[in-house]
Amino acid sequence: MMSTFHGLETARRGMVAQQNALYTTGHNISNANTEGYTRQAVDFKATAPFPPSGINQDIIPGHLGTGVEAGAIYRVRETFLDVQYRGENSKLGYWDSRAAGLGKMEEVMNEPSENGLSKTMDRFWQSLQDLAVNPEDSGARSVVKQRGEAVVETFHYLSRSLTTVQDDIGHEISVSLKSINSISRQIADLNKQISEVEPNGYLPNDLYDARDKLLDQLSQFVDIKVENVKPTGNASGIAEGMVNVSIVDKNGQSVSLITGKTFNHVSVTPGNDIDGDGLDELPTGPIEKIRVGGVSLALKDTGTLKGLIDTYGYVDNGQVKGLYPEMLDSLDKMAYTFATQFNNVHEDGFTLPAAGAESVDGKAFFAGLDNLQDVYKGAASSIKLSADIEASLNNIAASTVAGQAGNGENALNLANVKSTNFATVQGNFPINAGTVQSFYEALIGKMGVDSQEATRLKTNSNVLRESVETRRQSVSGVSLDEEMTNMIKFQHAYNASARNLTMVDEMLDTIINRMGV
Repeated sequence: MMSTFHGLETARRGMVAQQNALYTTGHNISNANTEGYTRQAVDFKATAPFPPSGINQDIIPGHLGTGVEAGAIYRVRETFLDVQYRGENSKLGYWDSRAAGLGKMEEVMNEPSENGLSKTMDRFWQSLQDLAVNPEDSGARSVVKQRGEAVVETFHYLSRSLTTVQDDIGHEISVSLKSINSISRQIADLNKQISEVEPNGYLPNDLYDARDKLLDQLSQFVDIKVENVKPTGNASGIAEGMVNVSIVDKNGQSVSLITGKTFNHVSVTPGNDIDGDGLDELPTGPIEKIRVGGVSLALKDTGTLKGLIDTYGYVDNGQVKGLYPEMLDSLDKMAYTFATQFNNVHEDGFTLPAAGAESVDGKAFFAGLDNLQDVYKGAASSIKLSADIEASLNNIAASTVAGQAGNGENALNLANVKSTNFATVQGNFPINAGTVQSFYEALIGKMGVDSQEATRLKTNSNVLRESVETRRQSVSGVSLDEEMTNMIKFQHAYNASARNLTMVDEMLDTIINRMGV
């Protein structure tokens, strides 16, 4: 038989449920500006009706409702948008780091400008043209020497600056690896906390938010795949459980990064351990391997880490590749080819005879090109004026005939090295087609095209990521207008439940105090 006080409990349940909804609304409003917060909602459920099912239950006209309860406080979130966001975030990370690396390279190369290598070499060729007209003039000879020194210093500057930026990018790789390891540890810790709460039937929504925020950050560095693990115990049916996170390699295979409460560290080979944590995180040369735990990982072309590695340099099938190694290699080729051919022509000439002396065969104009690795590697940083040129301006071999002081034919030949097509020159030159100038122009042109492409794709990726984020916020973000509307709705529902309680109280007062008087 139904209790006389049934109505009191129904009204009380209504007040408690609406009160929970009002508290949840207040929590949403408080976190309206909290990064990574997902708005929460109350799942209202009608409580079990009276009487419960059974053969011997009272026969009444129908099931009588017993009120409402807050079944769960859940996050309003769409998983598909999270997957989309992290995919775009990973692409943006790659192109952002690549564009930044190319931007720094453009600043170093400084082309076209009055101080770039192209202009410096033009001045050198012009000084030789001037010397051809006045081969006996010490002023013209001095200008050739000074312009030669400028060419050498420019090669040194470019090589040194590019190497410095490359080292800085190596430190960025180190910071990225530390960030990945730190984020992985935090996610594993959150997994542990979540696994301790969910079996009791609770939904740790704020812990879910913290974990999703970290997953968003992790996706910037590498392409990740997230899988939820079904919780155990008395967990809610909508509990999210722990997550396993893996890194997707370029073959589409997944390498485990986080498994529940544990995670694998990411390190680089070859590398140094700079903080004593037992992990090699600072690359010491072209990167051969990225390791996740003990597993080698071939990264996809996505994520900040891959963008930095492609910029810094890596080993692929025994070949060193990457933006900076390739640019340094090209400069070495250019410096070696230019200086070697210039020396060849210079050695065919004759020096200016000093008073009381005779003209002799020309010696090398440039030095520092011997004993280099693979013939030319390191030429841009080691090239220098030869000791003969440093010793005397007369040793600039401008003449093609011994003893002819007024002969400037060889100076003209030296100036024509600019237009030498190396497809027709015998010798072991790393540039074997076109001229030195056309080689350099192609080099600068490719750098510009690569930079434009990286900047354009960075912009496109950013637009796509922002688009997904806007859609995600439209679902998960806190709208103050909506929350204020909900607050008024729940407040009135609470007041109505309280009024219902008063009505039942008055009804009981009639029964208890006024009947039979």
